[in-house]
Amino acid sequence: MYLDDPAPIAGGREIWGFPQKLARPKLCHESEVLVGTLHFGSVLCAAGSMGYKHEELDPGPVLRELACPNFLIKIIPHVDGGPRICELVRYRWQDVRLKGAWSGPAALQLFAHALGNVAKLPVLNVLSGTHFVADVTLGIGEVVHDYLAQSQQPPVQNPSLATEPAQ
Repeated sequence: MYLDDPAPIAGGREIWGFPQKLARPKLCHESEVLVGTLHFGSVLCAAGSMGYKHEELDPGPVLRELACPNFLIKIIPHVDGGPRICELVRYRWQDVRLKGAWSGPAALQLFAHALGNVAKLPVLNVLSGTHFVADVTLGIGEVVHDYLAQSQQPPVQNPSLATEPAQ
């Protein structure tokens, strides 16, 4: 996730575990086209366009999709460089107020960059684009699976070091 504000980057990365980087995402309306760009520093990493409000969508399927859970793997390293937190987290959008949703023809260009290399995403063909306007709240997440839970169990004592209970 690329954001242009350090505070949400820090909060989202430290609290949620969202993999976020400081960049310059931009979305604007130009005549009949919605244009999105992503710059990492001065380098263009992605450019996309689609017909702006080309064809209005039925809100039902969009609301159902927004109600589905989202997942992320929260990985936060320990001070020694090993894993400290490694969890599968489920979260949902809440208080969704959909104001409109549209589909239309779309195009996407991805460019290589050393640290923001979205060009490695395996996009074979852009079939169409969808954009929507909504007010949403990011709900509290829940841990679905803790990948380190098994390794956090207390170590088994060496039986040769155990002492006989006092009688």
